[in-house]
Amino acid sequence: MGEQKAGRDEEFRAFAGSAWSRLLRTAYLLAGERHGAEDLVQQTLERTYVAWERVRAAHDPNAYVRRILVNEHARKFRRRLTEYLVPAVPERPAPAGADPDDRAALLTALAALPPRQREAVVLRYWEDLTETQTAAAMGCSVGTVKSQAARGLAKLRAAPALSELTTVGGGR
Repeated sequence: MGEQKAGRDEEFRAFAGSAWSRLLRTAYLLAGERHGAEDLVQQTLERTYVAWERVRAAHDPNAYVRRILVNEHARKFRRRLTEYLVPAVPERPAPAGADPDDRAALLTALAALPPRQREAVVLRYWEDLTETQTAAAMGCSVGTVKSQAARGLAKLRAAPALSELTTVGGGR
C-alpha cells in the first residue's frame, strides 16, 4: 500500500513539475499579477492532487487541470477580488525586436477586460486552444466562447494604448 502511494505521489510530482511553467503563464494572464498567479497554480495543483486518480485516468490530463485552473480563477472572481495586470519579469523571453512598452500596453488592455472575456481570449489565443477546448475549460458552450472572445478582441482593438499598434503604418 505504501509503495503504491509513493508511486502515485512521484507520478503527480513529475506531472506538476512539467506543467508548472505552462500553468503559471496562463494563471498570470488570468489573475493579473505574479503572486496571485502562483497562488492560483498552487490551489490548482492542490485540487489536482486530491483528484489525481481521476486526472491521470482522463483522456487529456492537461485539459482536466486547465479546467481546474479556470474554475479556481472563477471562484476567486466570485469573491470579487480585484485583479491587476502589472508588467513584470516576462515568463518567457520577448521576441527579437519586441518593445516592452507594447507588452505593458497589452497587459493593461487585457486587465480592463471582464474576467470571462479575458478567460476566452487567453485560452483561445494565448494557449492556442480550439473553440471546443476553450469551451470545455471554461465550462460553457462553443457559442459563448465565440461571443466572449469576439467581444474581448473588439475591446482590445479599441483600447487607446493598442490602437496605434494596430493601425496601418502605426505598428511595427
